[in-house]
Amino acid sequence: MTDVHAQPVWPVKHSALLRAPERFIDRAGIRELVCRLTENLVNITDETGEFLLRLDDGRVIDTKGWAGWEWTHGIGLYGIWQYYDQTADRRMRDIVDSWFAARLAEGTTKNVNTMAPFLTLASLYEKEGDCTLLPWLDSWAEWAMREMPRTPHGGMQHLTLAEENHHQLWDDTLMMTVLPLTKIGLLLDRPQYVREATFQFLTHVAYLMDRETGLWFHGWTFDGQHNFARARWARGNSWLTMVIPDFLELVDLPADDPTRRFLLEVLDAQVSALAELQDESGLWHTLLDDPESYLEASATAGIAYGVLKAVRKGYLDRRYTATAERAVRAIIANISADGELQQVSFGTGMGSDLDFYRNIPCTSMPYGQAMAILCLAEYLRTYY
Repeated sequence: MTDVHAQPVWPVKHSALLRAPERFIDRAGIRELVCRLTENLVNITDETGEFLLRLDDGRVIDTKGWAGWEWTHGIGLYGIWQYYDQTADRRMRDIVDSWFAARLAEGTTKNVNTMAPFLTLASLYEKEGDCTLLPWLDSWAEWAMREMPRTPHGGMQHLTLAEENHHQLWDDTLMMTVLPLTKIGLLLDRPQYVREATFQFLTHVAYLMDRETGLWFHGWTFDGQHNFARARWARGNSWLTMVIPDFLELVDLPADDPTRRFLLEVLDAQVSALAELQDESGLWHTLLDDPESYLEASATAGIAYGVLKAVRKGYLDRRYTATAERAVRAIIANISADGELQQVSFGTGMGSDLDFYRNIPCTSMPYGQAMAILCLAEYLRTYY
């Protein structure tokens, strides 16, 4: 739910095209939608406290509101920055600048999820060359390289504020920590970071990709050697659809490079399976292979972003364009008049059974808004 008393940054208009989401809209209409989504994003509040993360040490973490420092905010910043980078919309840049000005002054605990905002901070440093940002980039990347706990065989353990997740690999880690590490390594000319990121991709493929379907399981534990509930969870899969094209764009490997070829085969196998499982509405179910589970929009937006980008970059065959277009139509159809992307599941830990995923509530979240922004911004690059 958004704070209805918040002062809007942009005037909210009622577009006739929003009442006809079965049709694609023009560039001005998409930019209006992005403005709505962003305004909603920065004003999301948890008015009842239902979605606060209460830690054993007494800390209370707000992963829903915009004033916190979690992966939810990292994805939010990334969506806003990507749109700013494409449009030079100063209002977007001001949101990013003000978030970092407030958060860096306070600091936070290092873990997989709190690393997520550093993807945007690295982009900010790349554009401005502000040397005051270097100690932050350096210390956090060094922590990820040297101190972040590892599982057996060297994978990054999915350490969070709430849980140690001992010896566990999660697909989220590639988006939240490995991609920022890659970006920082390239910026600071530290190829060892990029090599470590590449190793993490290969290790996560080894333990999380389902050979039977091409989809990905949410997690793996070395304590028991299993994939938990064997959940082919939609948003977890969407991180892979997003992060593989983003990673390959950053490292810019030659076409015959074995790592590039391998990751593109992994992506193609996943997207091929996703295309077969897409609901007629254009959305995907929160458990991709369970049509009785609810339809989920944040995953759909992330998948659409990744597929559109991969096709544009030549990583995927153009036959997947129709799948992405159906997803974009579905995202447009699920943006409310006040800019909320609906059908977004709350932050989802590791489930021990499939009912855990079926019962995650839906609510407005920064990452849902941001993934919709990323999806629409990539649509602009592709079609306009």
